[in-house]
Amino acid sequence: MGTSILTCEEVRRCEALAVAGGLSMAELMRRAGEACAQALMRLFPTGRVLVLCGPGNNGGDALVAAATLREAGRSVEVFESVARAGSAERAGAKALWGGSAKPLADLKLSPEDIVLDGLFGSGLGRPLAGELAIWVERVNASGARILAIDTPSGSFGDRGDLPGPVIRADATVTFGAFKPVHCLHPAAGTCGRVEIAEIGFGAFIPGVSGVPGASGTWMNAPDLWAERLPWPGASSHKHARGRLGVVSGGVASTGAARLAAGAGLRAGAGVVTLLCPPSALSVIASHLTAVMCASFSAPGALIGLTTGMTAIVIGPAAGVGAATRANVEALARSGRRLVLDADALTVFAGAAAELRGVLQADAVLTPHPGEFERLFPGLLTSSPNRIHAARAAAEASGAVVLLKGADTVIAHPDGRAAVNGHASPFLATAGSGDVLAGVIGGLMAQGMDAFTAACAGAWMHGEAGRRLGPGLTAEDLSPSLKDVLGDLYLRGTASSA
Repeated sequence: MGTSILTCEEVRRCEALAVAGGLSMAELMRRAGEACAQALMRLFPTGRVLVLCGPGNNGGDALVAAATLREAGRSVEVFESVARAGSAERAGAKALWGGSAKPLADLKLSPEDIVLDGLFGSGLGRPLAGELAIWVERVNASGARILAIDTPSGSFGDRGDLPGPVIRADATVTFGAFKPVHCLHPAAGTCGRVEIAEIGFGAFIPGVSGVPGASGTWMNAPDLWAERLPWPGASSHKHARGRLGVVSGGVASTGAARLAAGAGLRAGAGVVTLLCPPSALSVIASHLTAVMCASFSAPGALIGLTTGMTAIVIGPAAGVGAATRANVEALARSGRRLVLDADALTVFAGAAAELRGVLQADAVLTPHPGEFERLFPGLLTSSPNRIHAARAAAEASGAVVLLKGADTVIAHPDGRAAVNGHASPFLATAGSGDVLAGVIGGLMAQGMDAFTAACAGAWMHGEAGRRLGPGLTAEDLSPSLKDVLGDLYLRGTASSA
């Protein structure tokens, strides 16, 4: 099913269901604290541990962890931001600790120390200020290694922005599932390595968060879609593996479409044809081998050439003008399954409703933030996180929306969403997005539904970039995808054996 991403409210609902089933909040706190202690001992086996406790249940988790660490023989000191007891569960955790708790003002740090951050958890509702903000900055500047409980203090569990000073952790232990803060940048960059501890409410997550085929949010990974990859059978032939069309721009703008076409062929489409204006035909033909080419001079001719094609990619360097918009509208009204990228999105700037009005079949929109803002003005800047923005855009357009970034979000109009953090910063290079559009188009051409193809394509693209590392160019990605696909194929054959 994949790993769920839960909002803070969804976590509270899971906890409430666990309590209704007989598990006390005190027991949940005990399990959480012990899980944090175990993670700290594994990740940081030596060094003095300084435990920072806030007034809420996050501080209670920290106190349980402190008692567990002391019992295991670690040197532990506890520092509290306030002396008040907080909830009954937190009071019980403080009694379990039983030792002294110093005020935060007495905290002195060295680079050899380990800090267990239990000041504030995911429910924080306002930026840290005053003395707390000062102490957070001092902890960050100390060089000490930091393990955060649930979320780094100062971050908001349901958001990816940084509203103020935030603990910058080396690792974070959260409970049951990821939260948006663990997946969305820049906040995700403060979490370090994120580990999920099951403390007793995991069985309730599917009922609260949704399952594939219904609303819900997941981390994008092969578990979410690998079983639906379209591998050829023994009797397959090229025409049975789908026909992909890629629309190119003019004579000076063919490279992007060629990258997309090659990636679609690599992704498994049986026949790929690059469709271009007559002026570009000789240039394109001289650069292609397995990819075919054909020219058109008007939208009607384009529709004729795409008869029988099972998916079309349009937008990479297609040109920002009336011709591209006319081509998109013609393809959409004819019921073609589309991947709309780059210029095919920009020509509908501020006109998402008009785009929705012409789409007659599956479509994937693949904007980077600038293109997203042009197509859906103000939506990204006014949304509390990128998941909400992508969901709203998918609903507004009636298409799957893949909002690119280090935390690429794929959203379906029905509410499903996935976050792809599996990528490399070296993918930030010209042509990389064209390859992604081609991979998604190649998967759709073989019959994958739009959401699944977008999720699979984003992960494959990210994995190819991760394997290539520094120095990659867009031309490198398609060859690297061969190894990625090979590993996924071996995974599938091993699981079916």
